[in-house]
Amino acid sequence: MYIPELLAPAGNLEKLKIAIHYGADAVYLGGKAFGLRNLADNFTPEEMATGIAYAHERGVKVYLTVNSYPANEDLPALEKFIAEIAPIPFDALIAADPGVIQLIRELAPHHNIHLSTQANSVNWRSIRFWEQQGIGRINLARETSLAAVRETAQKCSAELELFAHGAMCISYSGRCLISSVMSGRNANKGECSHPCRWGYSLVEETRPGEYFPVMEDETGTFIFNSKDLCLIEHLPEIVNSGVASLKIEGRMKGIYYVASVVRAYRAALDALRDEGDGYRFRPQWLEELCKISHRGYTTGFLFGQPEDVGQEYHSAYLRSHLFVGIVAEQLADGRFAIGVRNRIKCGDSIELMGPAMRNDSFTITAMTDEKGAAIETANPNSRIIMSLPAGTAVNDLLRTEKP
Repeated sequence: MYIPELLAPAGNLEKLKIAIHYGADAVYLGGKAFGLRNLADNFTPEEMATGIAYAHERGVKVYLTVNSYPANEDLPALEKFIAEIAPIPFDALIAADPGVIQLIRELAPHHNIHLSTQANSVNWRSIRFWEQQGIGRINLARETSLAAVRETAQKCSAELELFAHGAMCISYSGRCLISSVMSGRNANKGECSHPCRWGYSLVEETRPGEYFPVMEDETGTFIFNSKDLCLIEHLPEIVNSGVASLKIEGRMKGIYYVASVVRAYRAALDALRDEGDGYRFRPQWLEELCKISHRGYTTGFLFGQPEDVGQEYHSAYLRSHLFVGIVAEQLADGRFAIGVRNRIKCGDSIELMGPAMRNDSFTITAMTDEKGAAIETANPNSRIIMSLPAGTAVNDLLRTEKP
């Protein structure tokens, strides 16, 4: 069975390595400007070259986002940026604005171009238009239904890419102005401050200074925040629709998010490849996705216009586990150096998460600092030494269940 590419976010070099460790077929990243996640760490040209070399050595593709909508005053800097990255061997550049696409054709004609979801392609005639412009892959708008994906794949030759997991913007294909109004940061130039995730209260005009909370319950009446997209339970239908790539949102998310989502979808796609018609969904894949910070899950527009359950809104994040460390190095004596990300102490119950849904649980009985002194507690941003279960590998992550 044909299995589409699993495309993961890489907000910095560490996230790129984690995405590859847990099974991504390709990653997408941005430079310091002209992507739509300029507030992520992102990459310098030197870091881009390093990341591409690392990925290509492991058979993983790398795509660069240049999908902002520049104004006239942005064009000189954009021209300089594209000329600077032109020699870097990306597998494709991701763009949305026709002017940016034209500029890539002029300054970096050897690069493949993928069309961003920001171009809001929702019908097959739009796809055919972009095919005529030489675009090899189109990231379909999140508003596209599965039936539309299937029809488009039958009528078009370009590769289709579909978002499978991650945050959903409340605006049509991400064309949001709330951030510009509320914070002066333009979402369409990669500076979104995510005001749709802020907490709000209501003020009645005759009672200034008296704040009423925005309440949530099972019946709805919510504002702004959409549930997160999660399509892992519907992979057979999606794979059979003809998509070439399944994309995970989240260049501003942490490595724990990247690891958890990639390894769950990797396991599901591998099972679908190996089992074919005998494939069955495993509940532990969805359980894994519920252990990361999220706002509840929805299938979005996949099965038509989201109504009732599909269009409930939430502002509270849900998370059952806490990411506490990353395996940084294996020492000569068989123990491991751990980069601590959240406070841990002797006696804590830890789950070590590896690729292919490998999990090992253990209790910390002893740990030392880098000088070999025994310690009882390790704080964030420190480095400790401890023994870990057999099979542990560098870049495996450690987590603990929240109280």
